[in-house]
Amino acid sequence: MNQSRTIHIAADHPAYAGHFPHFPVLPGALLLDAVLRIVAADRGIPLQGWRIASAKFLGAVRPGDALRVEFDGAAQQPVRFNVLAGERKVVSGVMHER
Repeated sequence: MNQSRTIHIAADHPAYAGHFPHFPVLPGALLLDAVLRIVAADRGIPLQGWRIASAKFLGAVRPGDALRVEFDGAAQQPVRFNVLAGERKVVSGVMHER
């Protein structure tokens, strides 16, 4: 992984409220959408042409977690990525063009 970007998701984002009463976590779909948008913007490519090929969720993202996505920065495919909450890896995956 040679690129790293911060993911900003407000601690009061409404998606937290709907997941697990008394234990709010960020839905995986919202997190993967953020990864797609970051990689697409970094590479200057259209978001619609890419998809998540696989993703493994390794931990929960709680309100206020500092999130960072690390990914392959070269123009190769597939793009491998990790999402970290602090130093804890919470998602690992692969994306590529459709």
